Amino acid sequence: MMYKQLPHIPTPCFVLEEEKLEVNLKILERVQRKTGVDILLALKGFALWASFPLVKQYLAGATASSLNEAKLCYEMLGSLAHCYFVAYLPEEFEQVIDISSHVSFNSIEEYKRFKELLHTHPSAPSAGIRVNPLYSNVNSEVNNPASRNSRLGVLPEELQGGLPVGIEGLHVHTLGESDSFALEQLIKALEKYYESFLHQVKWINLGGGHLMTDAKYDLEHGIKLLSEFREKYELEVLLEPGSAVAWQTGVLLCRVMDIIPREPYPIAILDVSFSAHIPDTLEMPYNPKIRGASMPISGKPTYTLGGISCLAGDYLSAYSFDQELKVGDRLIIEDMIHYTMVKTTMFNGVKHPSIAIQRKDKSIEIIRNFTYEDYKSRLS
Repeated sequence: MMYKQLPHIPTPCFVLEEEKLEVNLKILERVQRKTGVDILLALKGFALWASFPLVKQYLAGATASSLNEAKLCYEMLGSLAHCYFVAYLPEEFEQVIDISSHVSFNSIEEYKRFKELLHTHPSAPSAGIRVNPLYSNVNSEVNNPASRNSRLGVLPEELQGGLPVGIEGLHVHTLGESDSFALEQLIKALEKYYESFLHQVKWINLGGGHLMTDAKYDLEHGIKLLSEFREKYELEVLLEPGSAVAWQTGVLLCRVMDIIPREPYPIAILDVSFSAHIPDTLEMPYNPKIRGASMPISGKPTYTLGGISCLAGDYLSAYSFDQELKVGDRLIIEDMIHYTMVKTTMFNGVKHPSIAIQRKDKSIEIIRNFTYEDYKSRLS
């Protein structure tokens, strides 16, 4: 995609490439067909509903972690949501079960508080409980969902008395952008701690983190694991790979606004905020790929990249370029569609990135430009 030849695309702007999204969806649909599992769109990772007409051609539905996500699933995908909330709000719960097919609880006590309302509801979604298998491939302790002190899910010893009456499924989510060998370890951990329950329940949601659309993922190994697991326990198996759906399907287009002389590198101020528009770069943290740039190389023009907000820490470490940057140059930050667009804020009131889709016929459709009214209405 030659952005410099498309000056009508505003900056900053998220640009989804529909053709690349469909490639990913076809891979996931193949996994469904080969294994008999259902793959769901995790709205917490990708919620660009302008693309949902394409998504629903391939995937089996969506997962929701809030009432708003459940509503989006029901309204824009036309399907009941598979819900897991860290905590259900009592004033919202009846709305949740109206538009849900599965409802998983984070604790036994929470299930007990809601079970009567759930099971007496006319459409009564299937009830599940989130379990902690004490295994995760996430290295950061603060982000590890499977530590003994995690707030997410029930520990093995909490189920020594058996599953609560009315629980039909298990939910587990401990992986992050993982390969098939991490899935293998997850299955082993589930069998170690919860095998007796796997023979009792009707379904299991193996959560997200299955990066099946990455070129390095051993797809045949993953297919074999899922097929054998489903057949062994005769379960309905669900996956919700958040990143895999929109993995490497688009970019964030931005522009150099100023260059400030500093040591050891000049600072290129961009018209995006890393804090407001790409928060994972600071929270995780990580260095995103920038087209035509690399980590610092001696002898090449090198710049620290600064965000446009007034937050002092709104910057990335240095990148080297083949040519010196100048005001007005456009930069392309790669792979910015999953877990980025859903986390943006309007901090500082800086211009919010527009949203565009490059359709399969290569035409560009501007889906949304954000205005002062969008900023103002958030606080009124």
